Order: sequence, then structure tokens, then C-alpha cells
Amino acid sequence: MENHNYLNDISEIKNLMDKSSRFISLSGLSGILAGIYALIGAWMAYKTIYFDTSTMGSYRDLVISEAAVMRLLAIATVVLVASIVTGILLSIRKARKSNENVWNSASKRLVINFMIPLATGGFFILFLIEKEMLGLIAPLTLIFYGLACVNASKYTLGDVRYLGITMIALGLLSTWFLGYGLLFWALGFGGCHIVYGSLMYYKYENN
Repeated sequence: MENHNYLNDISEIKNLMDKSSRFISLSGLSGILAGIYALIGAWMAYKTIYFDTSTMGSYRDLVISEAAVMRLLAIATVVLVASIVTGILLSIRKARKSNENVWNSASKRLVINFMIPLATGGFFILFLIEKEMLGLIAPLTLIFYGLACVNASKYTLGDVRYLGITMIALGLLSTWFLGYGLLFWALGFGGCHIVYGSLMYYKYENN
């Protein structure tokens, strides 16, 4: 009986340590919705690229006008903002259900470690856009986002690490198929978010 009590005490201590060092209020549902937003954005980007008179050329050698590039940036920005806002709102809701503070030392470390690779990639991609090296944008967004997830995973749910590794792998594979960047982008930000978000939802929230 005493051994059983000791095991319960150890389990309680472990749970308290996890709560203090990891942000566990990350919502799997926000990942699912982010994936849906990304698929909608990819469809809008596809229409902009392949049904817009300001683009021309074959599938692998497109020439995209400045106006089309600006529309693509606007679509990407809307998808990013919608995903961030959704993630914040759903994480707040999940934290309140668990009587936890959503903005604590763990969530601060999570945001900082996530933003360092992401901001680095963002500035690098802006440089590529200025130099009109558009073929590398899709692979690099996947790679830098994946690095951000891996870097931040030690401060949140461990499943985020595997999402990041999958994104990096897709990004590297996409460098071999530069003409199919939009497809890989949809597969990564759309499909992977929905799959991993669903797994996280049913693993941690469906109770």
C-alpha cells in the first residue's frame, strides 16, 4: 500500500514539473483549423498562379507578375494571421478549462524558441522575393517552420517535434521538385496540420 502511495506521489510530482516546464494547453483543434485555412489558401494561390493572365509559362517555369506576387503574399498573410489568432483563442479556452494561466514562463519560452527560426526564415524569404528567387520559397517556408516546431517542442507537447521533423523532410524533398512547391506547401501546412492536429486532439482533449 505504501509503495502504491509513493508511486502516486511520484506521478503527481512529475505532472507538476511538466506543467511548470511545458505549455500543455496547446490545442489540437487549432492545428486542424490551421490545416483547413492552409488548404483554402493553397487553392486561392493555385487560382492566382494558374488562372491569372499576369502569369505565363510552363508548370515548372512560371513567370509571375509583381501584382500576382503581392496577392500571394496577401493570401499567405491572411492564412498565417488566421492560424495564429485561432491557436491563441483555442489555447486560452483550453487553459481556462484546466484552470491554468495561458501566459506563463513555459508559454513565453515556447513563443521565443518558436519565433527565432520562424523570424529568421521570414527575413530570408523576403530577401529571396526581392531577388525574384521564387522557386525556393515553398521549400524554405516548410523547412524553417519545421525547425521552429522542433526548437519549440521541448516547451510543449512532444507531438509538435514530429510535426516539425515531417515539415523539414517535406521541405527538403520539395527542393528536388521546385515546380511543385505549391503542392508540397498544401501537403505540409494543410495535410500535416490536419493529421497531427487530429492526433493531438484525440490524444489529449477528447475525454
